[in-house]
Amino acid sequence: MSEDDDLFSQEMAGVQPLASDKQVVYLKNSAAVHKVSADSASEVRENPLTTGFLNILPCDEPLGYKHDGVQQGVLDKLRQGKYPPQASLNLLRQPVEKCRQALFAFFCQAQAENLRTLLIIHGRGREDESHANIVRSYIAKWLQQLDDVQAFCIAVQKDGGAGACYVALKKTAQAKQENWERHAKRSR
Repeated sequence: MSEDDDLFSQEMAGVQPLASDKQVVYLKNSAAVHKVSADSASEVRENPLTTGFLNILPCDEPLGYKHDGVQQGVLDKLRQGKYPPQASLNLLRQPVEKCRQALFAFFCQAQAENLRTLLIIHGRGREDESHANIVRSYIAKWLQQLDDVQAFCIAVQKDGGAGACYVALKKTAQAKQENWERHAKRSR
């Protein structure tokens, strides 16, 4: 044996091999996922959310919206927290432009992962002109601009109360197909 082999053997004398039953799980970095998905997609979606004229909502007015064709029961269950949020976005103390970009990126990622219920934490201001209320008003405006938003409403207290909102998204075409296949097998 050479000197290098002897030195290596001496250094490795007390080392135990790792057990084979232990597994390491690596989570994908969300920035890397966006980069890969943007590279693989031939078309990059442009952010349709606008920061133009804003009708500021009063602080005491709860957020709420239901797209045409959505049953009231869906909005009621969403308001009661019966659809648990699958992902959340924290926009506390963020500038409006950063909130706009983060919301759209979050929305695109949720669609890519076939998520249906989201939680957006925007904060709660004490005055109508407070920054938190302005962000809250923009959130209400932006969510109505997104076609795949079925409904949104104020969150229950344990999820943030008036400082957060639940968002229900439409099923993607893939999810509709999987649902149809699952239920079509039972009906045969």
